[in-house]
Amino acid sequence: MSDIRVRYQTIEFGQTDIHLRTLRDNQQFSDPQGEAESLGISSASWPIFGIVWDSGNVLAHLMYKHQIKGKRILEVGCGIGLSSLVLNHREADITATDYHPEAGNFLSINTMLNQGKDIPFIRTGWEDADSGIGLFDLIIGSDLLYEHEHVELLAAFVEQHAKPSCEVIMIDPGRGHHARFSKQMVKFGFNHQQQKPEGTELYLNKPFKGQILSYQR
Repeated sequence: MSDIRVRYQTIEFGQTDIHLRTLRDNQQFSDPQGEAESLGISSASWPIFGIVWDSGNVLAHLMYKHQIKGKRILEVGCGIGLSSLVLNHREADITATDYHPEAGNFLSINTMLNQGKDIPFIRTGWEDADSGIGLFDLIIGSDLLYEHEHVELLAAFVEQHAKPSCEVIMIDPGRGHHARFSKQMVKFGFNHQQQKPEGTELYLNKPFKGQILSYQR
């Protein structure tokens, strides 16, 4: 992938530094074998996985302090995997998934940059056949509700991998689809609540207009 530009950055979580190799910007693209194209990933959407977005930063800060003891955790649509890296630093039982063919490679490199243990990664889409990764106590994701037609697919994917007693946390930047997603989650037996994240002005460059969507059953 010599034709893309990358950058290195460090994001602080209290006294913890997480080091990242990301795409330089959202203008990058490389698909020499046509793998992304075969998955329906356009050149415009190709770089989305490889950047730290505000929603992902909010989720990672939540995961820095969230109660994780004894929980098997799944990050859905991990992208650059910041939350997975934070949880891995905390020695959590974390598995990551994403549809993008390069997400796993970047996650592996970033895991090594942070001298962490390998993070299990599965490249899978929400409508793919069951990947066999099993069930989880906590399922997390950020900015996943960006397509109207994906709401039901995401809810079904979460249900497929949720234990009977499960917590789900999604960060939504305000794209307008969260109400439909919540209705689907209620059908699967989840209670839900939403709230504004606190303290984002300490690590984001602009006010965060989104919400934390929490589901529990």
